[in-house]
Amino acid sequence: MASPGPGNRRAAVVKPREDRLVLGIGLVVAAVLLFAILDSSAKWLALAGIPPHEVIFVRYGTQFVFMLIWLVPRYGGEAFRTANLKLEVFRALGLMGTTAMNFIALAYLPLTITSAMLFATPIVTSILSIPMLGEKIGWRRWVAIVIGFGGVLIIIQPGGAEFHPAMLLLLVMIVCYAFYNIFNRKLAGVDSPIIQQLYSAMIPTAIFLPFIFLGWQWPTNVLDWAVFLSLGLGGLAGHIMLSVAYRYAEASVLSPFVYPQVIFASVLSWLVFAQPPGLSIFIGAPIVLGAGFYIWWRERQVAATRR
Repeated sequence: MASPGPGNRRAAVVKPREDRLVLGIGLVVAAVLLFAILDSSAKWLALAGIPPHEVIFVRYGTQFVFMLIWLVPRYGGEAFRTANLKLEVFRALGLMGTTAMNFIALAYLPLTITSAMLFATPIVTSILSIPMLGEKIGWRRWVAIVIGFGGVLIIIQPGGAEFHPAMLLLLVMIVCYAFYNIFNRKLAGVDSPIIQQLYSAMIPTAIFLPFIFLGWQWPTNVLDWAVFLSLGLGGLAGHIMLSVAYRYAEASVLSPFVYPQVIFASVLSWLVFAQPPGLSIFIGAPIVLGAGFYIWWRERQVAATRR
């Protein structure tokens, strides 16, 4: 029998949700490592004089082009078929807002601060998951999330640094990322991760396309070119991992496991930008990791009692 043509093949092979907590956590940790590398790349380009709107466009534009080359020859128009266009748009806007606020702030703030500020997101995500996802948050998980955020505060020491207006962008970033997490969970089992990544690249690319006419600056050396072109692929890989992770556990369970990103960011800040972490990293990081692992242990205990 002849194989089906491109127009008849489904790109959206949607798998059902599964209860595989350890795998979900592992995917989230791997994803945030890629995100730390992505943020370092964006800061590198900002220091090289590349405008933020150009970095944002390249981040999504290269991902979109790569996915078109990958998907359209195989699936044709089926590559764009979604079971819920509205959710895909909201998810893409949440991710775009997160990236835009983060990349602009990176031009003015240290990498460790921008990464650490993301870790207020689990609190917002947990609150939103109650009305939007119908999830239940036990008091032990709430305590662990708050303790983990306390560890982040120790790391960034908000009272010890001068206020910069870019911090306001990070507040918007937190809200955008919380909504992104919520729509990730809503789309789990609805659209495949491939479809989600196509829309999350296509929509920001279309929105930021007009901004490239404000002035385009090309990289000036081989290293800058390599970082420039790797933005889209790094983001694609990380967000596919994140999308798949939400098939395996609730958003409010996975949210605290974005915390290790501050550790990855601190290491990269030290190695790439010669900004070593201070004593606060060594005090706050164990608290952050301890809170995340406690939630993992607690969920395993609860799951065992339900069997």
